[in-house]
Amino acid sequence: MMALPIPPALLTPVCLTLTLGAYLIGLAISRRARSPIANPVLIAIVIIGPALRLLHLSYAQYFAGAQFIHFLLGPATVALAIPLVRSLELVRRSLLPMLVALLGGSLVGLVTAYGLVRLCGGSRLIALSMAPKSLTTPIAIGVSQTMGGDPSLTAVLAIVAGVLVAISINPILRLLRVTEPAPLGLAAGTAGSGIGASQVIAQHPVAAAFAGVAIGLNGFFTAMLVPVVLPFLKRW
Repeated sequence: MMALPIPPALLTPVCLTLTLGAYLIGLAISRRARSPIANPVLIAIVIIGPALRLLHLSYAQYFAGAQFIHFLLGPATVALAIPLVRSLELVRRSLLPMLVALLGGSLVGLVTAYGLVRLCGGSRLIALSMAPKSLTTPIAIGVSQTMGGDPSLTAVLAIVAGVLVAISINPILRLLRVTEPAPLGLAAGTAGSGIGASQVIAQHPVAAAFAGVAIGLNGFFTAMLVPVVLPFLKRW
């Protein structure tokens, strides 16, 4: 394939345009298709992958060029506090059942992810890399390193898990007749972290508040559970 060299001065504009353009295309397709399968993040990944191949850009070059968007992830995460403050009274009233649900969700997510890989014949390394896949990617990478997994593989698995949750969360909860925004946000944030939460944030401010709480506390509980659960997992 003929290379399309990009001058260093144009690397940042090209990578930013590619990232934003791919997401806007994904968003347009998602709105037109009106199907959870047409997830904007998934579509953007499908577009960006071949584009990097065509442009002969490594992931390191692409990440360096699009790092401004990565920087904005911090403020975007902090912005989740806005719906949380607005729904603070509801969160306080639901604090005990929410904490119990999050602790259970963290434990189940950790154990079942590891167990599924081992049941399917996967190696312990892959299983340990899979275990923290429900966490937001930076926390998942740190937990994976602590457990002895492969952080790079964990990052990929966390993104895939988030996309799958974003696609399936609404149909599954409708099937279970769960219609309240609080459990919707809690489930999306616990199982799918930021990508899963993004699917429900626009649906209701209460869902956004509980999704933000779930992302943070799921990471905290999982990090606390790892030293306790890891010795038992490694026996498998």
